Amino acid sequence: MLKLYNTLTREKEILKKKLIKIYVCGPTVYDYAHLGHGRSAVVFDLLRRYLLFKGYNIRFVSNYTDIDDKIIKRAKERNLTEKQLTEEMITAYEEDYSKLNILKPDVQPKATEYIKEMISLIKKLEKNNYTYIISGDGVYYDISKFKDYGKLSHQKIEDLEAGKRINNENKRNPEDFVLWKFYKEGEPFWGSKWGKGRPGWHIECSAMSTKILGKRIDIHGGGQDLIFPHHEDEIAQTEAIIKKQFSRFWMHNGFVTVNDEKMSKSLENFFLLRDIYKKYDPLVIRWFLLTTSHYRAPLNYSEDMLEQSKHSLEKLKDFTRRLKEYDSDSLGYKNTIKMIKIYEKEFIKKLDDDLEISGALNILYEFLKEANILLAEKRFSKEDSVLLLEFIEKIDSVLGVLKEEEIPKEIIELTKKRLELRKEKNWFEADKIREEIRSKGYNIDDSDGKSIIKRL
Repeated sequence: MLKLYNTLTREKEILKKKLIKIYVCGPTVYDYAHLGHGRSAVVFDLLRRYLLFKGYNIRFVSNYTDIDDKIIKRAKERNLTEKQLTEEMITAYEEDYSKLNILKPDVQPKATEYIKEMISLIKKLEKNNYTYIISGDGVYYDISKFKDYGKLSHQKIEDLEAGKRINNENKRNPEDFVLWKFYKEGEPFWGSKWGKGRPGWHIECSAMSTKILGKRIDIHGGGQDLIFPHHEDEIAQTEAIIKKQFSRFWMHNGFVTVNDEKMSKSLENFFLLRDIYKKYDPLVIRWFLLTTSHYRAPLNYSEDMLEQSKHSLEKLKDFTRRLKEYDSDSLGYKNTIKMIKIYEKEFIKKLDDDLEISGALNILYEFLKEANILLAEKRFSKEDSVLLLEFIEKIDSVLGVLKEEEIPKEIIELTKKRLELRKEKNWFEADKIREEIRSKGYNIDDSDGKSIIKRL
C-alpha cells in the first residue's frame, strides 16, 4: 500500500481513498521559472503520475499568484500593467513546464479570478471574531484566536512571540498576517466592505482550494519554504471557518542548493530553467530533478550532476531504441513475462514507500542490465521485445522522461543532406555538415546503417 510522509504528523501514512483531491501552491508570476520551481513541479508531477499509475482518481489543482507586491514592483520597473506582466510570465511558465513534460493541472486558477471568494472568507473570519483592523493598513488575522496555530511547523505561539520582533507595532501578535490590504495610490484594487484594496497572499489559496475542491482536501503540497508561514496560515484561516481538518496530508519538497547553499538571487547562484535548456535537453533536467535525491531531501545542483543525468537517461533511451529496432528468429525467452512481473512488483514496492525514487531506479537499472544481456544474446523473440517495450512505456508513464524531442526541421534537413553525401562517399563534405550540426547542439550517431539524431 502507498505510504506518504505527512508533514503534519511527521510520519508516513497510508493513502487509503481512491478519489484524491490535491492542491499544490503554484508560483508568483513576476519573473521566469527557476530551478526551484522546476523541482516542485516535477515532484508533484511524479506524485500525480504515480497515483494515476496505481489507479487512483485524481483531481489536481495548482494556482498562479497573479497579484502580489513583487508583481506590482516589477510591472512598474518594466512600465507594464500587472495584467500584462503576469500574462507574459504565465505563458513563459507554461512553455517551460511543457518542456519538462509536466502534466497540466485539471484546474489552474489565477488569484485575481477569485477575489469575490476571498472577500467572502474574510467576512466569515470577521464574523467569527478572528480579525481586527489596523487603520490605514488592512484587515489582519489574530493568530491567538486559533488554538492550534503552529501545528504544521510544530511551533508554539509563545515561542514564536518570544523569538520574533513585531514588524508592525500595531499588530497584536508577531505572526498575525494581513487578509486584506487597504488601497495605496498606484496599486491595483478591488472594492470590498472595508473599502478599496487587494487580498493578502495567504487567503488566496484557501479561497481557491475550497471553491474548486470543496472544504476538505486529501493532499496539499508545495516547497518546504511554504510550511511556515504560508501553509500554517492557510490552516489557521480555513479551519477557523470549516471547523474541521482542512487537508489530510501535507507534502513538501526539499530546496535546490548550489554548492550546498540554498539557491537565491542574493547569492548569485540562481538558475532559470530556460537558461539551462540552452545547454541541456529539458528531459535531462527532469531526470536530474526527479532522480538525484529523494523529494524531501535537498537537491544539490552542479554541471557534473547534470552530465551524469544526461548519460543515465541516454542509456534508457538507447535501450528503448534497441527494443523498437529489435528483430530475431528466436522462439522466445520462456521467463519474459515472469521477469517483467518481478521487476514491476519491486519497482512499485519502492515507490509505495513515500516515492523512494532511488530504490525504484535501482530496480529499473537491474532490469536494463539483465534485459540488455538477453538482447545481445538474441534470446528474446520479436514478441518478447514488444512486451519489454510495453513495460518500459508503463514505467515511463510514472517517470515521464521518454517523450520524443521535436528535432528542428533545419537539423533534419542537414542530416538528410549528410546521408546523401555519405552514400556518394563524399566524406569531407559529410563531416563538414556533421560539425555544423554539432555547432547547433545536436550529434549524429551512425550505427547499423542509420543516422540517429541526439541532443548534445
